[in-house]
Amino acid sequence: MTVISRDVGGTGPLHGPPSLACRPLRDLAPGVALCAVIAAAAFALQALEAQLLGRPWLEALVLAILMGTAVRTAWAPSFRWTPGIAFSAKILLELAIVLLGATVSASAILGVGAGLLAAIIAVVCVAIPVSYGLGRLFGLPRRMAVLIACGNSICGNSAIAAVAPVIGAHSDDVAASIAFTAVLGVAVVLGLPVMAVALHMGPRGFGVVAGLTVYAVPQVLAATAPISSLSAQVGTVVKLVRVLMLGPVVLALSLIMASRAPGGPRALGPRLPPLSHMVPWFILGFLALVAARSAGLIPALALQPAGRLATWLTIVSMAALGLGVDVRVVTKAGPRVIAVVTLSLAALTALALTVVWRLSP
Repeated sequence: MTVISRDVGGTGPLHGPPSLACRPLRDLAPGVALCAVIAAAAFALQALEAQLLGRPWLEALVLAILMGTAVRTAWAPSFRWTPGIAFSAKILLELAIVLLGATVSASAILGVGAGLLAAIIAVVCVAIPVSYGLGRLFGLPRRMAVLIACGNSICGNSAIAAVAPVIGAHSDDVAASIAFTAVLGVAVVLGLPVMAVALHMGPRGFGVVAGLTVYAVPQVLAATAPISSLSAQVGTVVKLVRVLMLGPVVLALSLIMASRAPGGPRALGPRLPPLSHMVPWFILGFLALVAARSAGLIPALALQPAGRLATWLTIVSMAALGLGVDVRVVTKAGPRVIAVVTLSLAALTALALTVVWRLSP
């Protein structure tokens, strides 16, 4: 019996939409339908959380992975299901990343000011190697260390999901990184307002700290709303700029992976090959939509549907990832992952507080 590959995105950069996209619809339909059903159940549970608890403490993205993993633990999909599951884990995720480009505009970047913009870039550039170093110090595999570093430093689950296909991460590593990062993300939302009061932080300063540390935009709003509307506005803008760093980081990682291909850097030859041969196609699509959004080429009415579709596709792909997870591997990595995520977040918070202190008048 054929089993689901543990590789989320292969072993290197893509040269274009993979062959999975060319499979007959009849081969893909069962697996895609299964992932869609799990995603729909995850959305339903998220809505139930919001109704019972006032807000969804576990997002549908995390719930989809957990539910997919539960299904995989009780039942191993046969060859009939695997093409659609693989398609959902790879192609649908990459399409979601492309659509995310429509949610980012240059005006949001320019609105924060040159000083804060430089600080955001510097924080991400410092936080990634620090977090990666902690991961390796605790003995995590290189790919998992990269996932956690990018997740903590940029935008949590979305960054992990975007980086995974570029570095050829395993489903187990992706699931473990997202699961533990998500749990800690909830703790951050609860703890930041307490820290703001304890440190007597101003509304703008707290917004900057929240934007630099919290993983998702909705979580930024949840953390800053109890303080002030100004904190929420500043935090959201800072967070959006931080999210935009995902493009350059994934581009850099894809170039690194290309340089480490068989033959090493010299394999690239005296002249670099075409950009499309080194950079994943979905990152080129992401950057193209960012440019189109900034140029006003995307109708305003299309922005919200594009964001919702990107969210839906991401949830479906996370369900697919869950269906390829070995629970024993995730459990074994647990204590080390928790330690690395916690220490990485502590380092990121320290960097954010330093930024506020340096930029304070």
